[in-house]
Amino acid sequence: MLLAFYSLLFILSPSPTERPAHRSFSAGGPAHRSYSLLHRLIPLRAEDGSGAHPLHVSVSEINYSEKDKALQITSRIFVDDLELSIRNRRKEPEMDLLAPGNGLTTDLLVSEYLKDHFKIKLDGKPQKMKLLGHEVEDVAIVCYIEIENVKKIKSIEVFDDIITETFDDQSNLVHLTFQGPVKSVRLMRDKPLEVFKIEPK
Repeated sequence: MLLAFYSLLFILSPSPTERPAHRSFSAGGPAHRSYSLLHRLIPLRAEDGSGAHPLHVSVSEINYSEKDKALQITSRIFVDDLELSIRNRRKEPEMDLLAPGNGLTTDLLVSEYLKDHFKIKLDGKPQKMKLLGHEVEDVAIVCYIEIENVKKIKSIEVFDDIITETFDDQSNLVHLTFQGPVKSVRLMRDKPLEVFKIEPK
């Protein structure tokens, strides 16, 4: 319990200044390995040694690249939580997310899931998000997403209800950096949406 309590303090009190600046993605394989609060949670295990993690949380960092005129997104999600959610969605209780077989790929399954559970609107207009790829880091899957042709905007609406259909205590942390200080929000089942106002430079 004490371990979970201190972990929760990390979640509710992010330190954006500790995170390095976002680096551009590459189509052949995302190079960016953003620091996130989920990395602090990765070593956690249940006290009974079962391997289960005591908290249900994801962390998404949204960064604007002035050079590429794009929003570059890194989302870290616990693999077992995402796998369970996709299994339930597809009604395939034995599916292995990291080796699905039957002509399926991890990127395809993740992309289909995120299409319904992670959405962004710019100035009220839905955006097409491209999953560039993923990496597995310990118990987390790291998803690299990009929205192209982003120029002058006044607002960014983020909808994130990842895993909330599976666990009612799921917290989805979002950190936005767009030509200014980082803005952060905690989204949950009863509050899955946030609108960030972008101040003109």
